[in-house]
Amino acid sequence: MMKRILWFRRDLRVKDNKILSFDGEVLPIFIFDKNILQHLDKEDKRVSFIYFYVMKLKRDLQKLGLDLKIFYDTPQNVFERLLQEYDFDEVIASGDYDTYAKQRDREISHKLHFRYLNETYLFKPNEVLKKDGTPYLVFTPFFKEVLKQLPLKELSCTKIGDMKLLDAEYDKQVSLEEMGFVKKDVAILSPYEKLEKLKQKLPLYKTERDFMMRDATSHLSVDLRFGTVGVREIFRELCNMKESLEFIRELVFREFYGYLLFHFPSLETHNFKYTFNGVYDQEKYEKFIKAKTGVPIVDAGLRELLETGYMHNRVRMIVASFFTKDLLLPWQFGEAFFAKHLLDYDKASNVLSWQWSAGTGVDPQPYFRVFNPYLQSKKFDKEGLYIKKYMPELKELPSKYLHDEAYLLSKDIPNYPKPMVVHKEAVKKAVESFKN
Repeated sequence: MMKRILWFRRDLRVKDNKILSFDGEVLPIFIFDKNILQHLDKEDKRVSFIYFYVMKLKRDLQKLGLDLKIFYDTPQNVFERLLQEYDFDEVIASGDYDTYAKQRDREISHKLHFRYLNETYLFKPNEVLKKDGTPYLVFTPFFKEVLKQLPLKELSCTKIGDMKLLDAEYDKQVSLEEMGFVKKDVAILSPYEKLEKLKQKLPLYKTERDFMMRDATSHLSVDLRFGTVGVREIFRELCNMKESLEFIRELVFREFYGYLLFHFPSLETHNFKYTFNGVYDQEKYEKFIKAKTGVPIVDAGLRELLETGYMHNRVRMIVASFFTKDLLLPWQFGEAFFAKHLLDYDKASNVLSWQWSAGTGVDPQPYFRVFNPYLQSKKFDKEGLYIKKYMPELKELPSKYLHDEAYLLSKDIPNYPKPMVVHKEAVKKAVESFKN
């Protein structure tokens, strides 16, 4: 009988999970990876979120007659220990594409046969290629090819295999405090309830999703990031709904970004071709990360991020454009700031989205991807409700002035700074810098 380690990572669920489709003796494990956790703030909300779902996964596995062995260590140490205690045939885990994940898995594969599963994305990286066998660099043709292949994709729910829990001694419970983290209050909403609500939102999704104070988005990004719901299940639920195309397009964007990072690992830190990165300015950067830019919609977005771990998607684009074009700061610093605070942080999606905003990625358009933050807030938060929710110091200011750069530049507003830059002048400078 095969003995397998089931290594849960970005698939914290029992429902529709390929890792549970095998037979034989199994040892399910989860590793709170010291290599990752040592770089995080002790009040990082993501650790509390993950801890909640790891404990839920443990309970759900126990209902199946299994269990979850939880470690707080480096993966290398964990596998050395396990392989000293048991004679395993293989480890099974979902693949991941960032540099650290690939190096980590490569090292473990030298110790034990490593079976990779494609659970993080619907398509494998080499499934969607151009006729000449090279990867797509532009989203639209990639999307069209995905739509052609989607009806042929196997989306049925994965059945649980005939598994028996390996007779193993289980460690005592690992607590957040023992790992040096503070438990944070994080909104935990069932991803399946979110999916059901999304179905009701789909008819207006395309027209409503950019408005910050309308509950028109899916809120599923964090669940996709940690696999508390499977990407196959979301496609399965939505593919036959005629109103779902715009949301499916967003799911395919996620696939595209993972695909690009797989094929071009250097994108994690470098532009695809474009050489200009921006100009680092410590003073500008410090004002930005403290939400003191003087631009209400930008500061509101940053406050939302710092307070909740989320940021509305339209606001993310406005903020990233302001960072890379108005302030001319290197996208890598903005990406790292988001990486530190986003609850739904995903390396591929974050890196490629920042490069899209900078206009320096695989489809470079540095001169055209410029958002005017005042016009954007006027269009998508006309009454200023989103801004005032996160910027109480502006609650007495008439909403029309929240989108009025000239007013904000000329008036002294109590407890609020003037805009750091004049948008038109800053963008002109940015375009000249990119051209040169």
